[in-house]
This record gives sequence, C-alpha cells and structure tokens, in this order.
Amino acid sequence: MGRLVRRPAMPDLDQQIAGLDGLLQSGRAAAPLAAVDPGDSYVERAIKYIPAEVLGFFMLINAILDQAMKSGGPGAAMAGVPIVVIATGALVVGCILTPLFCWYVRRDGDAWALNAAVSTVAFLFWSYLMGAVAFANIHDGNLAVILVATFTVVSGLISPLQGKAVVAAAAQTALSQQAAPQQAAPLDRPRLFNALDVA
Repeated sequence: MGRLVRRPAMPDLDQQIAGLDGLLQSGRAAAPLAAVDPGDSYVERAIKYIPAEVLGFFMLINAILDQAMKSGGPGAAMAGVPIVVIATGALVVGCILTPLFCWYVRRDGDAWALNAAVSTVAFLFWSYLMGAVAFANIHDGNLAVILVATFTVVSGLISPLQGKAVVAAAAQTALSQQAAPQQAAPLDRPRLFNALDVA
C-alpha cells in the first residue's frame, strides 16, 4: 500500500497474451492471468488524502508561534515581523509543501495530481481545526469540527479515474464486441445455472 491514492488498473492484456503464446509453444502450463487492481477503497482514500506529514511539520511551527503570541500579546513579533504575518507565511508554505510532498512520494499507479489537490484543501481544513495562528481572528472550534468531518466524508468519494491502459482496453473490447456480436458463444454469457453452481 502506497502513501497516495492509487488508480484502479487492469493488467496489460497484450503482455499476458504474448507470455501465454510462449508458454503454450514450450508445452509448459500457463501462468494465471493477473487480476484487476480495483484501487483504494473509500476509507483508504479518506485516510490517504490527509497530509499527515505536512500537518506534523505545521503543528510544530504553529505551536511555536502560538506560544510567542500568548507571551507577547496581540502585537507580538519575531525579529521585527508580526507573528500573524509569520503564521500566514507558514500556512502558505504548508499549502506549497503539500503538493510537492505528493509529487515526491508518488509511484507508478498513484493519482498524485488529484491527491495533491484534495490534500491541499484538506491541509487548510485541518490547520483551521488545529487552531492555526493564521486563523486566530476567525477561528470557531465547532465550525472547524463540522468542516473537517464533512470534508473527510466527501473526500472518500473522490476517486481517481482509471489509467489510460484501462480505458484503451475497455474501448478495444467494446469495438471488438460491436464488430462481431454474433460470434460470441452462448457460454460466454452468464447463465442462471452457472451463476448458482447448480448442476
């Protein structure tokens, strides 16, 4: 399981058929075909969209800024720069680091661009929930919980599209079925007795 949300993927049928031809000619038993990878489930997507690593970094910075704000009052500053400006800058840096992190940890099959977009929005909601100093003037704890809960439920519904190979294979299958519909054997279609395993 990767860190990012994975696309549903079908195996490359051309490579499997080429491999079967070689096995049949050599007389060896055929290897089983690779199964379809359905991608991540709803719960896995909802969890993976939360940018935990960037939030951990941001929590540390926010804790330092919050302590400086409490000890210095509303006009607190660090090196002559107001704390609110530094906190807003830290929030912007977190929004930039989130898609960069998604790009950095990506692997083949990951929907990193979609993950980056959803995770960046999630970062904003979660930082608001954590009481980010940048949101100090507009923070409402009850609203923050409602926003994060709603976003988490909705984000699990955001699923990446299938990869190009899957779409191409589906299009090829549809074309072959349209070209020769009468060539399909009656056993290729599901039957009631086969589905129920009744002899």
